[in-house]
Amino acid sequence: MTTTGWRHRHRDTGSVSIELAIITPAVLALLATAVIAGRVNLARQSIEAAAFDAARTASLARTKVTAQAEALAAATSTLTAQGLHCSSISVAVNTTGFDVPVGAPATVTVIVTCQATFSDVALAGMPGRATLSASFTSPLDTYRSRG
Repeated sequence: MTTTGWRHRHRDTGSVSIELAIITPAVLALLATAVIAGRVNLARQSIEAAAFDAARTASLARTKVTAQAEALAAATSTLTAQGLHCSSISVAVNTTGFDVPVGAPATVTVIVTCQATFSDVALAGMPGRATLSASFTSPLDTYRSRG
């Protein structure tokens, strides 16, 4: 009876190694997916912060030209401070609010778009980049002169 039990156990030798070899790539792919999902979430938060900062900065400007320039500078500065590296950045500023007469409510809207890359953590078959976009609208001071 003891010899048959030994033979039965002997046939299972090495099966743990095979199971581990089969499961390891799936676990690594799941881990990489979690890391990429976390990085995409952080990148979205950074883009939203950049859009907020750019719109707020543009709303404090006196003219359309300075509003656009300062919005671009604010968005770039925020993305750099957040540690997000974009292969391309686009900052679109809607400055039609500067044409509204003083005393009437007006706004400035900024849309920030970033092509974020994740090639340092991406595996074969997984996305290595994502296009992220965020917008924010900030009010202009109703009783301040606009140029």
